[in-house]
Amino acid sequence: MTKYRADIDGLRAIAVLVVVFYHAGFTTFSGGYVGVDVFFVISGFVITRRLLDDVYADRFSISDFYVRRMRRIFPALFLVVAITWLVGLFLFLPPHFEDLSKSTVATALFSSNIYFWRSSGYFDISALVRPLLHTWSLAVEEQYYVFMPLAIFVVARFWQRKWLWFFIPVTLASFGLSVAATAVAPTANFFLLPTRAWELLLGALLVMAPLGWRIPRLAANALGVAGLCLIAYAVLTFTEETPFPGFAALLPCVGAALLIYAGGVQPGILAARFLSLAPFVSIGLISYSMYLYHWPLIVFSRYVLLREFTIAESGGLIVASVALGYLSYRFVEQPFRYPRQRRRAGPVFAATLGAVVLVGALGVVGAVSRGFPSRFPDFVKREIAGYHEWKPKTCFLLSGQSSKEWRSESCMRTTGHSRNILLWGDSFAAHYVPGLIRHGEALPGNVIQYTAAGCMPILSFFSYSLPLCQEFNLNVLDVIKQQKIETVIMSGRWSSLRGRGVDGLRPTIETLKKLGVDVYVIGQSPIFPIDVHTLAYRDGNGKEQADLQRSLAIDPHINEQLRDVIADSAVFIDPLPRLCVGTLCPYMQGGRFLYEDYGHFSTDGADRAVGRYISFGAFARAKTPDLRASGH
Repeated sequence: MTKYRADIDGLRAIAVLVVVFYHAGFTTFSGGYVGVDVFFVISGFVITRRLLDDVYADRFSISDFYVRRMRRIFPALFLVVAITWLVGLFLFLPPHFEDLSKSTVATALFSSNIYFWRSSGYFDISALVRPLLHTWSLAVEEQYYVFMPLAIFVVARFWQRKWLWFFIPVTLASFGLSVAATAVAPTANFFLLPTRAWELLLGALLVMAPLGWRIPRLAANALGVAGLCLIAYAVLTFTEETPFPGFAALLPCVGAALLIYAGGVQPGILAARFLSLAPFVSIGLISYSMYLYHWPLIVFSRYVLLREFTIAESGGLIVASVALGYLSYRFVEQPFRYPRQRRRAGPVFAATLGAVVLVGALGVVGAVSRGFPSRFPDFVKREIAGYHEWKPKTCFLLSGQSSKEWRSESCMRTTGHSRNILLWGDSFAAHYVPGLIRHGEALPGNVIQYTAAGCMPILSFFSYSLPLCQEFNLNVLDVIKQQKIETVIMSGRWSSLRGRGVDGLRPTIETLKKLGVDVYVIGQSPIFPIDVHTLAYRDGNGKEQADLQRSLAIDPHINEQLRDVIADSAVFIDPLPRLCVGTLCPYMQGGRFLYEDYGHFSTDGADRAVGRYISFGAFARAKTPDLRASGH
């Protein structure tokens, strides 16, 4: 019988706490998502230890393994999924409930990671309205559980239990694939088993490798402290911009492996005693249920509030997650995991299949009904013209498209002038196109559109999630020369740079000026906490409203930072004072939406924005002094 280790439960507590604090909005834990990677290493170790115990005791049974996993994972999971679906039924508007229902089906089929990978796109529903998004990590583990016992059986039966000969190459192959995919397929890299398997296998190798010899206590203490430091460094310094998993995931994973190893060969070392403290062990015991409940709590709370949490609210959500985690552990996990009467495998498989069918059926009904629109008969999601005018895949390049697919002859959006203007940036540049077309005669040149999804108009900008952006941006210099551009208008979702800063903007402007062009920079335009259809329904109480407005979901000081960086090197246009009154920004006027979603202009919105910029002389050939620094 494998000896219980309190320090591993303590490590589980660290993993779940950093994830929960990160999701609750505590910016100190900017890399808290690495807690999932720590969980993977722990799971790989614990599962493999149990499997090899069974192999060496000649009691190995794949069916017994699956029965144990079903009792451990599925009761709490299926209950959370069902509760989440029911809460969504009463709370979510049809588009959001339809997506929840589809993810419910995927979760029931242990494939939610694949669903979220396939449905993760530039304009998809925000993660903030996906209460089952966190189940992607459970799907990865469940898929791992399908293959691992089979691999153990094959190696034990046909490879004379030479575990390392088989599993080290597989681990290295998975890690190499993850590193390679960081630059070419970042979303798949994050969600899918082939690029995540190495993290679980790292824990497995701790069981398979002959590491049982005792090392000096001082060395074990050093390894334990090093493990804690590696995890802490990742939690405190990683951000959403960190390329992940790939090489970066080595820090939390190796950190977890060091803690597991050092605590095993030298019980009672400093790190193990720290992790074995009663509060950590208590949280570790409920960590699975706590993880299951925390994200739906956060999503539903945000959906109700439609704003960021206060510190007190974030703290309350953490307390609620702990409370629900305990109740689930006490009254769901434990009774199913350790039943009074041991049941044979057949009934357990049958019960699991029944739960899969029941929960999956809930999701199918919600998806087929398109989110039960009859629940909110006065809610109508109107199609808003605008995005199609960007010329997607031609003038607005999507993820995976090279700048070579851009064609200048197709992307001259206005004509009739002797000089050319280049519109350069991401979707927050492209969304001006409908307005520029409608005000074409008032502009001082022909507008050529050069835009790509997620590609900020900064020459030094690099995104691991959109690796082709660098090539796209550098190509702008050739476009300027070939198209004889005299004016460049730069626009982007500048608020997304809050983590890395906007310092690269000024060198970009200086490079453009050396080519003899005038440069205009349009600052951050309004962004709302959720799509405008939901806002309109909530703010208008389901009734058609002529005029609706909301506070921003971004820090408006981003435009002050932009203005300070730009100084007098370019003309800066601040959209906020032109489109908003104080802290409130209209998103519907005269019953017409000004935005497509949470922040991209509709045709009416782009028309309004460009008209107001022109009225301030923003696109006049002669630059007025007040535009350079004041933003007015």
